[in-house]
Amino acid sequence: MVKRSKGFRSKTRKKLSKRVRERGLTPITRILQEFAEGEKANIVIDSSLLKGQPHPRFHGLTGTVLGMQGQAYLISVKVGKKVKELIIRPEHLRKIRVT
Repeated sequence: MVKRSKGFRSKTRKKLSKRVRERGLTPITRILQEFAEGEKANIVIDSSLLKGQPHPRFHGLTGTVLGMQGQAYLISVKVGKKVKELIIRPEHLRKIRVT
């Protein structure tokens, strides 16, 4: 038997796959979006861009922007009882719509 690979994107076939209408590269406006400090943001991984991508376990979570680190944002996310800080580029973040 061959030993199974346990890489960064293992077990993410469904989670990181795009719908048919979303396939291809993302719009440039998503890369250029800016977040203010203290703003809430959803973590939605764009599988077509590997740079600045968080671990798939954080896909779908909501965090608070703490500041910038280079071109990426420092995001605080609560996972269980722990608070974790993630470094994520803006193409993997979405602004929360307030209705």
